[in-house]
Amino acid sequence: MGRSQSLPRGGDPRFGPDADDTGCPILHVDMDAFYASVEVRHRPELRGRAVVVGGVGPRGVVSSASYEARRYGVRSAMPTMRARALCPHAVFLPPDFTRYTAASRAVMQIFRDVTPLVEPLSLDEAFLDVAGARRLFGGPAAIARRIRERVAAESGLTCSVGVAPSKFVAKLGSTRAKPDGLLVVPATRVLDFLHPLPVAALWGVGERAEQALRRLGLRTVGDLAEAPVGMLHTALGEAAASHLHELAWGRDPRRVSPEQVEKSIGAEVTFDVDVDDPTEIRRTLLALAEKVGARLRGAGQVGRTVSVKVRMADFRTVTRSRTLDVPTDVAREMFDTVWSLYTALQPGERIRLLGVRAESLSAADETPRQLTLGAPERGWREAEVAADAAAARFGRSVIGPASLLTGRDPRRNENPTRP
Repeated sequence: MGRSQSLPRGGDPRFGPDADDTGCPILHVDMDAFYASVEVRHRPELRGRAVVVGGVGPRGVVSSASYEARRYGVRSAMPTMRARALCPHAVFLPPDFTRYTAASRAVMQIFRDVTPLVEPLSLDEAFLDVAGARRLFGGPAAIARRIRERVAAESGLTCSVGVAPSKFVAKLGSTRAKPDGLLVVPATRVLDFLHPLPVAALWGVGERAEQALRRLGLRTVGDLAEAPVGMLHTALGEAAASHLHELAWGRDPRRVSPEQVEKSIGAEVTFDVDVDDPTEIRRTLLALAEKVGARLRGAGQVGRTVSVKVRMADFRTVTRSRTLDVPTDVAREMFDTVWSLYTALQPGERIRLLGVRAESLSAADETPRQLTLGAPERGWREAEVAADAAAARFGRSVIGPASLLTGRDPRRNENPTRP
């Protein structure tokens, strides 16, 4: 979709939970304020309070905000300092992706209990094609209601669902249904739904494109639909103009693709103050490797390529990667690789950001594991899996960042590894 924008919710009887769902096999399910809602579920005393999840330092960015915080203007991708100024009484929390991944897997399983045609877009949203589920569960709107009820009952979270003939319109429908709502866009009413919307509602319309369209006097999707395609080509380029013109007429032939696989899993941190202390840099890379390892194991993936990202104080960014002999989801193995890559860089200047990423992913249960010659059968991975279990029960903060990696090597009797 275009830039983050607010669509008017409900109010039109032509588009609602009871509208005609004939010819509307596509659902877009979007969890409501997902990260913040998962944190509130974990800490019930926060219910009803403004909760903001994201980087908590002066350079942090908001990842998720509860609806209580949104009333004060707090939004995703907003600098945390701005969010603090708008809502100083909010509870600000760092993200816990182990917890969010576990919640996401439970919700996605509910979707797959209805149809195998599920295309996750992220941890908190997915497209579903329910054409083949009608005989078992009824029409698309009935299926959407069933999903919402199960998600609420089994996860304690809420979601919003758009039901439509296409993916694009279904996603717009879920946005308009938020929070905790259901909206059907009938196949015969797609243009009635689309054309009054602002042009920023279209996928691919960012701030610059919106400004270019406004200079042409095109403010709504209907304006764009009626505009000569040649005029759009001049303003936006041929490919973008053709894409937006098709969407403006409700034409989106893309199918739900359940085969879509995540290409990489990573984590990064922006320091509150630029650093050059090798000990702090090493400790940070340890913590990032632990996060990536936990996310890989939570997603049932292993990575063959490991990379490190280094952004200097002057914003110059360098990335280095190495392909391993055997794919891994073990944080210790990834840390050994990224530390070697980092020391080979010898940046010699202050660091603003560090990142660790695993790429060339494959399913862990389909990838044979190979022990290093002379290595015992149980070691770092088993210790990290045990920490995953503890984190799922008590929260990652109980374990502490990189605690697995700074403790005693479970394979040998030796002094603790120190950052």
